[in-house]
Amino acid sequence: MLKAQVYNSKEPLAHTYSIIARDPVAGEMAVGVQSHWFSAGTTVPWVEAGVGVVATQSFANKSFGLKGLALLKAGKSPQEVLETLLADDEGREVRQVAVLDAQGRAAAHTGSQCIRYAGHVTGKQFSVQANMMLTPKVWQAMAKAFETSAGKPLAERVLQALEAAEKEGGDIRGRQSAALVVVQDKASQEPWNDKTLDLRVDDHAHPLEELARLLKIYRAYEHMNKGDLAMEQGQMAQATDEYAKAQAMYPENLEMKYWHAITMANSGNISFALKLLREVYCKDRKWRDLTSRLPEVGMLLLPEKDLAKVLELS
Repeated sequence: MLKAQVYNSKEPLAHTYSIIARDPVAGEMAVGVQSHWFSAGTTVPWVEAGVGVVATQSFANKSFGLKGLALLKAGKSPQEVLETLLADDEGREVRQVAVLDAQGRAAAHTGSQCIRYAGHVTGKQFSVQANMMLTPKVWQAMAKAFETSAGKPLAERVLQALEAAEKEGGDIRGRQSAALVVVQDKASQEPWNDKTLDLRVDDHAHPLEELARLLKIYRAYEHMNKGDLAMEQGQMAQATDEYAKAQAMYPENLEMKYWHAITMANSGNISFALKLLREVYCKDRKWRDLTSRLPEVGMLLLPEKDLAKVLELS
């Protein structure tokens, strides 16, 4: 049989490198990927909290994602999942797929007809896999980067592994898209919240750099959320500290500074709120217009004297 006969026009050519991994402490699971292919994040990563994660690539069979998760959920081990998925797949030799379960067990398959350089490494709590690489050093570099980054948050460890792949040449065709998805350790009663991180770069000259930028922004917003929570609990010092950390990570973001100011105003710290609002208004007057709309929906509740100061600020 000619190789071309097993290719399906509906199967995306996701030649790429990826990592699936689990944090042994938090129990989070993740998939990270970069490819010279548009929107690899819509093809390669498949995740379900409390169940596992799957990466399907090369001549990617997207059905492996949902089918693999269903098999894990039915009690199959990652190796058994792979064997089941590949058993009746005529294209198995051009597939590359990796599976990791909620216990951290991993298994991977690299078909004999994947375009070189191609290979994978499975280790404790992770698997790295790559095909159509510039050099055969890529997946080993990824494994080493992940193994030596213990102690960092899982998302940062996954990103570090992707960056290690790029340093060894990465995809022979170059770069285009990247994605990073993280799910919590256990399924909740609110499955829409089980995916704690979902970042995609669909088309970019430097997708990993952009992915790193987005991850940094995500961490900044985490500090904003912690600040809001601290404010609700009356912990002013902690709130101020969290807001400061967020703004230091993302200083060009006016919205962070704006809502910090509004929160401070509502808590009675008018002088500090006015300082922040003045800085925001100087950059963009539309934020002043927004402020005038907040009292009518109960988002700015101040005594009339203080409200006048905030609304009349120039």
